[in-house]
Order: sequence, then C-alpha cells, then structure tokens
Amino acid sequence: MTHDHDALLSLFDHEMREHARPDGPGVRVERTADVVRQVGAADDWNGVVWSAPDLDAVRADAAIADQVERFTALGLDEFEWKLYAHDRPADLGQRLRAAGFVAEEPETLLVAPVADLPTAVELPEGVRLRTVTDAADVELMARAHGRAFGSDWSRLRHQVLARLTEAPDNFVGVLAMVGDEPVSSARMELYPGTGFAGLWGGGTVEPWRGKGIYRALVAFRAAIATERGYRYVQVDATDQSRPILQRLGFTALSTTTPHVYRRTA
Repeated sequence: MTHDHDALLSLFDHEMREHARPDGPGVRVERTADVVRQVGAADDWNGVVWSAPDLDAVRADAAIADQVERFTALGLDEFEWKLYAHDRPADLGQRLRAAGFVAEEPETLLVAPVADLPTAVELPEGVRLRTVTDAADVELMARAHGRAFGSDWSRLRHQVLARLTEAPDNFVGVLAMVGDEPVSSARMELYPGTGFAGLWGGGTVEPWRGKGIYRALVAFRAAIATERGYRYVQVDATDQSRPILQRLGFTALSTTTPHVYRRTA
C-alpha cells in the first residue's frame, strides 16, 4: 500500500463521508459523535455514510441501535449503512447483521485524478451521446437502465428528476442513443466544495456491450468534470466495470458493502 493510496483514501473519507453534504434537494445531513447520516423522504437515499474511526465494540452497538431508532422514528421502511472495508471495529459488518441488517453485494471504491483520465469520446458507428435535459429524457434513462440491469428504477427516477429540476448544476445525465432508442445511460453527481465527482450507472443493453460505450460514457463525463474544475472522480464499481475502470486509470481504495435495514411489520 503506497502513501498515495493512503492519502487519497483519507481525503475521500474526510471530504465525502465525515464532511458529507446532502446529495440532492430535500435531504439533510445529520451529525453525531459517532456517525454521519443522510435523512430525506422515502424515495431519497437514507442512511449512514460515515462512522468514527475509533469506534469500539460497545460504542458500535450503541450507534447501530441509535440509527435503527432514529430512522424508524422517521417512519422510513428502510435505510442503509454504507460500510467500507476499512471501517472500525473490524467486525462492524458482523454487528450490523446481528442487529437485523442485510448485506448486499460488495462494490469496489475506485478513485482517479481527473487529469489522468482519457476525455476523448470514441463511439461505435451508429451511436451518439447526448445529455439529459428534461423529464422525457429521464424516462429514456429509466428504459435503458431497466433493459441493462433488469431492476426497478422508480426510486432513482424520483432522485434524478429532483436533481435535474432543482439542482441542475450538480447533475449530469447522459444517454447513448441508436436512432430514437436508448442503449445505455449514465449520470454524474457533482459535489461542490469537495473536489469530487461521482460516476453512477453506465449499464448498456446486451446487444451493444463490449463495443466501448461504457468507456465513452466515462470519458464524456470526465471531460465535463475537468471543465468544471473537479480534481477527482469516484466510482462504486461492480466486478464487471472495475477492470475497465482500472485500465482507464482508476485506483482501488477499498470495498463498500451496503447493509440495509428493513422495518418488519
């Protein structure tokens, strides 16, 4: 592990977690001695983004119980504790699961200096990229996402529409189109004051995979991040996208495993 790796991870923890800003309109960040959490409506992302690095077993269990009580009191049916591999205590994940949280698939935290990323967009013949500008475009994003991932996009639709209409300077949506049909979509969240931009989505429908569209979407967004003065780009990568991103210049800093608490009737 190099000093650069440690320094970059420390910067990410400080800027994006310990000093997290609300990630969209209508949500707020709450801070306690042991956690930082985001709270919003049911369709917003609700959860814990940071926990104190000196948490011991007793404080960890108390913090977990406090979060369950807080989010339940707000009437929310579920929330997430965004656990990173380097969080402490080392058995924090085990403690979360013992308290009723369910671990989802882990992802790799990747970060790259924007200056190190390619920004030239190279697309296969017949494909064009364009930015998302209105609600009709958001529906095209939803269609592409549904075909690529096979998962429900209703909550993301709410979040994307809110960002597009209420905080457009902090959001970039991109569509890859073949004629009038979306074959891939992606988005970039910009976090003013942090120096970080986050890349999300990027799923491509089956017939168009392996043709460079994902790489083009990364380059397209990296160019915008550069123009707007951001220093770093961050991705929570699946096993499918991680090798592509590492070839483009991203460094793996940690892994993150969502732990979701769902209230039972």
